[in-house]
Amino acid sequence: MKKLFAMLMAVVMVFGAASGSVTASADGGVIGVMLSTNVMSLDTDLATDGDSFEVIADCIDGLTQMDPDGAAIPAIAESYDLSDDGMTYTFHLRDAKWSNGDAVTAGDFVFAWQRICKNAGEYSYMMSDIGNIKGAAAIIAGEADPATLGVTAVDDKTLVVELDVPVSFFPSLMYFPTFYPINESFYNSLEDGTYGTSPETFLSNGAFVLSSYTPGTASLSVTKNPDYWNAGSVSLDGINYQVVGSSDSALTAFKNGTLNIVMVSGSQVEAVQKDASLSDKLTVTGAGYMWYLSFSQTEKNAQGGMLANANLRLAISNAIDRESLVDNYVMDGSLATFTAVPPQFAASATTGEDFSADQEKFADVCSFDPDKAAAYFEKAVEELGTDSFEFTMIYGNNEGDEVAKVAQAIKADVEENLPGVTINLQPMTKAERLDKMQNDNYDVALTRWGPDYADPMTYLGMWITDNSNNYGFWSNADYDQLIADCTTGAYVTDYDARWAAMYEAETLVMNEAVIAPLYTKANANLITDGVAGVDFHPVALNRVYKSATVG
Repeated sequence: MKKLFAMLMAVVMVFGAASGSVTASADGGVIGVMLSTNVMSLDTDLATDGDSFEVIADCIDGLTQMDPDGAAIPAIAESYDLSDDGMTYTFHLRDAKWSNGDAVTAGDFVFAWQRICKNAGEYSYMMSDIGNIKGAAAIIAGEADPATLGVTAVDDKTLVVELDVPVSFFPSLMYFPTFYPINESFYNSLEDGTYGTSPETFLSNGAFVLSSYTPGTASLSVTKNPDYWNAGSVSLDGINYQVVGSSDSALTAFKNGTLNIVMVSGSQVEAVQKDASLSDKLTVTGAGYMWYLSFSQTEKNAQGGMLANANLRLAISNAIDRESLVDNYVMDGSLATFTAVPPQFAASATTGEDFSADQEKFADVCSFDPDKAAAYFEKAVEELGTDSFEFTMIYGNNEGDEVAKVAQAIKADVEENLPGVTINLQPMTKAERLDKMQNDNYDVALTRWGPDYADPMTYLGMWITDNSNNYGFWSNADYDQLIADCTTGAYVTDYDARWAAMYEAETLVMNEAVIAPLYTKANANLITDGVAGVDFHPVALNRVYKSATVG
């Protein structure tokens, strides 16, 4: 297996499929693409997963878009000006149309952004905590009118955005779907709650238009948008998406030509590598997602809040063999991870060093060490007054067939290395898992998070007190202050000091095992001969098809 992984990682940066004799084909410029989960919503205020974001980004352009290397380049905004203090952006919009013929205007961005803040959904923090748009925090808290948001349509082609503090990566935030526009008059013409639920209730200004979709179903499709401002650069006629629940089914669909881009894992990766007709069609790319365990620390769960005990969480974390998880169960090039911020997506602008290149920096509190796990457990037993614990771990049964195997392996590791701890497994759909986590109705969850932008704060921002993504309900005043210093305070304009403070914040998370990081996901992709130009990214949007071709 070690040799297999070495061969896989040697092709990490290859983005087109090599030639071969596999029977799959991409007829008529329409490609078939695998999705891992059902797309529940195409409303940028409601969507929360990478597959949904991918489809939304097929159809809608923001102010910027990603180039093949992940850098922000012009999209709806042809250019922008930045004030000397770094806190006011003036975006100049190009001539672009919605798929109903309406012009895309600055007012469409104002409407969409105000709506995100007013509704205070899961990703509204991108406007306030990350984007630091003036007034966003107060609106999200219900303390101010959405009209006070620091975004103004000077005219149809000029959008002014005011920030509370400079945000060096702000242009890169603009390609994330949370910041996409919505046609206000079209939205207001719909029945409440119907936006983004069908082709008839969804408008495009991007490379593709939605041609078939019902929320939660296993298939959907998009077709080329002839009115796209950059239609001449788009070669594909369309994409047919299909949700595939297992790696075995994905491999079968690829072999019989039903799908042209699929992801495989587990033993199927090894089978592909050994198959001469398939091995040269394998492309391994960084998926960005980090899988981890989230622990509910409230009294309503986990035997009256037993998991609020840091030593018990540390015991569980150190009882898990992460290398075995990726070598024996995931098997797709994923990396065992021992940091709260995963590797290979956030590099320092001054040194170029990966924030999490050193995966041993928290070895004292996060490693596979049964003796250390037992020592932490002994402390927990003394502090809690019992040596018997029984928890339920929830996980998605539609998030890839390797997830169930990982859950079973974690259960085996913990129960073997911590006598007295019982982990009961409860599979459910991803939507059900998220609902339980959001409503604090779980003990332990096997979950994941993908980076929305190339900065450690995309992870570290989750564990602020009362953050909507702080599913463990952990709270630490020192941590909150460090994050505040990095986002709105003392370190905003001092890049190196901010970097050091984020490491200090991560240290607090790891020392208390707020989460138990497990592995950073890679995707082992099979791509049909002749399909090329798909851009793969570990950040924000995992796959972009605007430059894809069929040879």
